[in-house]
Parts: sequence; structure tokens; C-alpha cells
Amino acid sequence: MGVSGTGKTSVGERIADRLGLDFVEGDSHHPQVNIDKMTAGTPLTDEDRMPWLRTLAALVGERYADGRSTVLTCSALRRGYRDVLRTGVPRGKMFFVHLHAPFAVLEQRMTQRTKHFMPTSLLQSQVDTLEPLEADEPGVVVDVTPGLDEVVRAALAALEPAEPRA
Repeated sequence: MGVSGTGKTSVGERIADRLGLDFVEGDSHHPQVNIDKMTAGTPLTDEDRMPWLRTLAALVGERYADGRSTVLTCSALRRGYRDVLRTGVPRGKMFFVHLHAPFAVLEQRMTQRTKHFMPTSLLQSQVDTLEPLEADEPGVVVDVTPGLDEVVRAALAALEPAEPRA
């Protein structure tokens, strides 16, 4: 989880690969209307996000029911959004890795991206929307300022005692 530019896809793919888990890129499940809205520089509303979040919860839930754990990349900016995602699996079976970095680092990364629909102009709205993990939400915050390998190592170290998760 985390705002745009934190490397959720890169980190998530590597974690899934190293742990032999399924990988789901949340952004690839946005309806086209959401993608169009973000591409135009308009932040999504809760109404825009809810069908998408329910779809992601269902995808994770289907895999869990089949005995497969999943690494899901998704902004999951608010507690309520994470609550929706948790509906896909039994209580206590979801662990969040909150990828975080200073605004300036994320802004620089976003300006260098060429294949993503999220414009840099929406970063501040995501930062403003972000609600950090609460004490009762299983998860960890990982600083993504270091290189990708170090970030993945930190995330994997946090996941070790938590495995297996959905």
C-alpha cells in the first residue's frame, strides 16, 4: 500500500516471486472511467474507488479459497479502503506493507515515469488522503528511499513471521 510513486508494483512483484505467491496489480483492475479520470488529473472519490476495492477483495478471496496467498498492490490510502480489502479473507489473514518516502522523493520518481496514467499533479491529493496504518492493522511501514533490493529485503523481513498471508 502507499501513494503513487512508492514502487508498489516493483516491490510487490519481487516479493511475490521470492515467496512463490500470486501477484495482483491493483491498478490493472481499475475501470476505464477511473483511469480516464486520473489521467485527466482528477482525484478519485470514495464512490469511484469502492467497486474497484470490492473487485480486489474478491480476487484475493478467490485465491485464498483456492489455497493460494496473494501479493496485492493497491494504494489502500484510507482505513475504510483497507477494511473493504480485508473482507476478501478471514480476519487476521491480511498483512499490509505500507511503502513510504518523503514527498520530494516520490515527486521526482513520478516525473521520471513514462508508462503510468497517474500524473504527478495528483500526488498531493493522495498524500492528503493517506491514513497511516492503525495499531490494530497488521502491517509494517517500509521506507522506499533506499534502492529496490534493500526495500524488498526490509519488506520480506517484516513478512517472515506473518507468512502465510493472503
